[in-house]
Amino acid sequence: MNIAALLHNAAMTFGSRPAQAVGTDIRQDYAGLQMRVARLAAGLRGKLGLATGARVALVMGNGPAYLEALFAIWHAGLAAVPVNAKLHAREVAYILADCGAELCFLSDDLAGATVREAEALGCKACWICVDRPEYEALLQDPQPAIDRGRDDIAWLFYTSGTTGKPKGAMLSHQNLQLMSWSYLCDFDQLTERDSILHLGPQSHAAGLLALAHVARGSMHVLPESGIFDPDEIAALIDANESLTFFAAPTMLRRLVESPRVAASNLSHVRSILGGAAPFYAEDIRRGIDLFGMRFTNGYGQGECPCTITAMPKRFYTPDIDADRLASVGIARTGVEVRVVDANGAELPPGECGEIIVRSDIVMRGYWNNEAATKQALAGGWLHTGDIGRMDSGGFLWLLDRSKDLIISGGSNIYPREVEDVLLGASGVLEVAVVGEPDPEWGENVIAFVVVRGGYTPEVAALDALCLENLARFKRPKRYVFLDALPRNSTGKVLKTTLRTMLA
Repeated sequence: MNIAALLHNAAMTFGSRPAQAVGTDIRQDYAGLQMRVARLAAGLRGKLGLATGARVALVMGNGPAYLEALFAIWHAGLAAVPVNAKLHAREVAYILADCGAELCFLSDDLAGATVREAEALGCKACWICVDRPEYEALLQDPQPAIDRGRDDIAWLFYTSGTTGKPKGAMLSHQNLQLMSWSYLCDFDQLTERDSILHLGPQSHAAGLLALAHVARGSMHVLPESGIFDPDEIAALIDANESLTFFAAPTMLRRLVESPRVAASNLSHVRSILGGAAPFYAEDIRRGIDLFGMRFTNGYGQGECPCTITAMPKRFYTPDIDADRLASVGIARTGVEVRVVDANGAELPPGECGEIIVRSDIVMRGYWNNEAATKQALAGGWLHTGDIGRMDSGGFLWLLDRSKDLIISGGSNIYPREVEDVLLGASGVLEVAVVGEPDPEWGENVIAFVVVRGGYTPEVAALDALCLENLARFKRPKRYVFLDALPRNSTGKVLKTTLRTMLA
């Protein structure tokens, strides 16, 4: 079954139900959205001549065109490649070249630099700006959705590995269907009277979680400002009954601290979906104190999209154990989760080890990367690279990341990619990047730098180099200059020692 059937079925039953709104301005109902999707899909096949399975990238921020273009890609039998709009143009260009994108939908603000960088890498994609008449010109007479098999690729989710090189997790139509059904099983029995407020990027979890809401005819609400503004969110809470939204730890803290949010009609909030980074127990307690039992925590990866464990709302009872408050919950429906040692043997409750996952929701592998696929899916299990512990009741805690991933403000930052850029600076001999805990952002990026003798480091030059090659949020918060990096007997940099130095 083509995942586009979720929208088709919703439009048949709830055609007059509002589908998308910007602020309080309703832009489309479900019948109108489905018609535009079918017409756009016809243009992709007929006017542009894209063949079944072709990759189509989406390089744009949140907006009404995002959901429309995403479902049109699927309706036309193509594979979507949603790309983080906050990435540097050079990073976006690498993804487009790696997946062999034949078409790229862009927003005007991202078009220029992206096209230049991508074409320099040899990308031959057709470029369509969704803000210009060329997008509307694609619409043709509607056509039925193209049949797709359960193993056909629907979404290429690019996620970095320890080397910093992005890898495309191949998510099939079956993966996305099962992910959506699991949401409806484990979180909420949604109805056509619900709404989802998109606060996170639609290229990531917010877009994936939206599929279950499409299936039930929920209204998709986009903030008019396009930014995270607690006052605006409070007004949208007042304006929409039964509202669900995603919140990373930093976002939840800002909502809890907002007097305007506290004064809003919080009975309108159905669910707050916590994720993107680990939550501190105190943050969860403060969130529950304000919103009541409307918070749910969870754990997932791009390779098992949004679906590994969950801590449902009903578990946050007044007498919940303080330790369990920070748990990421129990295995999701249809998912097996284990904590294992270095040899792959399952560990007893309470012991720390790598988290591995087995499910039909797990990706089919990495695009054009057989070696990484074999490593990640060894033995039929997804090896997450995350360290955790599980109690006798099946509740899981995240403790560390063996891949040294840094999460700042809900965004993933891989040290190696920052290190590679800084090593290109004149006079820099060695670099090691680690995360430092931060009460507001979760973690800050800190770069330890060793320079060649006689060289005077210039922080402004290092900052400029990072901004030329990386997204702004990946730039180090500060630089610590050392005579040498601490290493073990085999020459490996001891990042644990560096974190201890920061502490």
